[in-house]
Amino acid sequence: MDKSQLAIVLQVLKKYNLKSTEESLRKEANLTENLDGLPQESDVGSELTGYKSDGDPETYEAAYTELKRFVETSLDIYKHELGTILFPVLVHMYLELVYNGHSEQAISLMKKFAPEQEPYYQDDLKKLAIVTKREHMNGNELTETFKSNQFIIRMSRDTLSLLKRHLNDKKMSVLINIIQEHLYFDMYEGVARSKSQIFATSGAVGGEAKRQDNKTKVYYGIPKAPDIQTLAAPVEDEDETADQDNPDKPKKKKAKKDPLFSKKTKSDPNAPPVDRIPIPELKDNDKVEKVKALREVSKRVNLGPESLPSCCCYTLLNANHTVCCAEITEDSSMLAIGFNDSIVKVWTLTPQKLKSMKSAEQLEEVNVEADDVLVRMMDERSGKSSRTLCGHSGPVYAVSFSPDRSLLLSCSEDTTIRLWSLQIWTCLVVYKGHMFPVWDVKFSPLGYYFASASYDRTARLWATDHYQPLRLFAGHFSDVDCVQFHPNSNYIATGSSDRRVCLWDVTTGNSVRLMTGHKGAVQSLAFAACGRFLASAAADGQLLVWDLSHGHLVAELLGHAGPVHCLGFSRCGNILVSGGLDCTLNIWDFAKLSEETSSEEVNVSHNPDVKSGDAYLLRKFQTKNSPLISVHFTRRNLLIAVAVFDGAST
Repeated sequence: MDKSQLAIVLQVLKKYNLKSTEESLRKEANLTENLDGLPQESDVGSELTGYKSDGDPETYEAAYTELKRFVETSLDIYKHELGTILFPVLVHMYLELVYNGHSEQAISLMKKFAPEQEPYYQDDLKKLAIVTKREHMNGNELTETFKSNQFIIRMSRDTLSLLKRHLNDKKMSVLINIIQEHLYFDMYEGVARSKSQIFATSGAVGGEAKRQDNKTKVYYGIPKAPDIQTLAAPVEDEDETADQDNPDKPKKKKAKKDPLFSKKTKSDPNAPPVDRIPIPELKDNDKVEKVKALREVSKRVNLGPESLPSCCCYTLLNANHTVCCAEITEDSSMLAIGFNDSIVKVWTLTPQKLKSMKSAEQLEEVNVEADDVLVRMMDERSGKSSRTLCGHSGPVYAVSFSPDRSLLLSCSEDTTIRLWSLQIWTCLVVYKGHMFPVWDVKFSPLGYYFASASYDRTARLWATDHYQPLRLFAGHFSDVDCVQFHPNSNYIATGSSDRRVCLWDVTTGNSVRLMTGHKGAVQSLAFAACGRFLASAAADGQLLVWDLSHGHLVAELLGHAGPVHCLGFSRCGNILVSGGLDCTLNIWDFAKLSEETSSEEVNVSHNPDVKSGDAYLLRKFQTKNSPLISVHFTRRNLLIAVAVFDGAST
């Protein structure tokens, strides 16, 4: 059977999904013909049953040495892209030797070549080095990930052609089999990438994101706010035209248009349709609250290099190693803290006390038709400065207030999510669906919906009136550590220990953006006020900013020496704040960064250049041995931080 006949038969078999026959025909072709499939996805199932033995285990070390020599002696323009195959080839050579019972050769291979790999891969290699027998591979998260998924490498056509020619000349079946079965080359046209461009997107478990992963259109804009000006109290003004027939008659007063609503807001062309997701209807009380919020916003200070925010830090004393999380309400009136002894505590940040509802007998006397019925239902004598919520049976890892401040979500190591009423101060619902600890939970900006992230490698979308999740977002290779709603509530972002950031469409449950570049577990996320940009921070102190319009990396902001646990954008969107375990609070000029990004023409076929450094750092606040766990901007752009004093460090 010649090449042309084989190609036709393979096309027919692929059309009818006859994989087993197709694989046997592929074996009839020689190794050179197999290499023609390198740029395309290999016909490997979602889970590989095992590694093929290639005979002599002593040939693996020689094959890897030859591949390494080829990379190092290549021209500089291709060297960096060719070098991206060294790590995945070493991993799969090691696993193949272990799988086929050649532990001694596998250990020797790892000891010799592992120290030469990039620093951000060293932790993975140490975890793999523990696996020295086939039975160790079962249930191991990292080995299962490498066995079941192809390692993605983005490579130019010229670089890939050079690699194919080398493999054809050497005819090393060990290398050819591994590259054919376990690597996926996302080929692009153009000049090979530089070392800095490759570094910007490398580091994630499973390799880089394919360009196809970021092709879907994302409606990142903010929909026009609903018309609520009818609820605003009209401002009266004297009529300038007096009655000519009766000059002594008092002048009539007419309602003057509220200046707060005089400006017409333009609709964002990138915004999703208003009816794209079901939105709960606003109650009258919610509309009044929105009007109040708009009045606060009208008094807001626009921040920038010349007007940095005032900062207030709430420091928790005698709570070292007991506090897990903190959250402040949207109107800055309450603070919730989750503790490792399974309790949640809520404090008021205003002179107004936290009241509970009247008894059933007293509620019967309340006039339900009154406009202030909610106020009348509360017991004035029950006011306290703090409340304690008990119910979890493990550490509470995250808390989240509903936009109207009537509900609070909490998630725990006990695998449950609890919904608490902040009016009767008790648990209303226990949501069960995750089978492992839940690391994070967030309310949607609309209320009603919320999202959770878990150790079980999934994120889930819930509604407060459904006890089962509405959507399950699966695709990460490790724990999903953090989750965040997009300002328009049509998308959620997730950050994982697999060092990847994903954006999911809540209407379909599909991944619409996959962003790689972090070198540590992603622990915090924040969306810009405009909805176009996403900031993510990791355990190694790396802070990255992504452009969601194309899914590419915009900037790497350097300024932290430890894990970054909290991120926040100012209400005006001009300032980005980051706080971490290095006891520093950094303020970044995000307006300048977004302006420069919007004015540039981006080459989205492969990696654009990434801004890096501390050029956008405006100010650094230092606490006294108090790691920061939460940041929050008030409606008027005052910055509030929450920290835990670490007395052991003094």
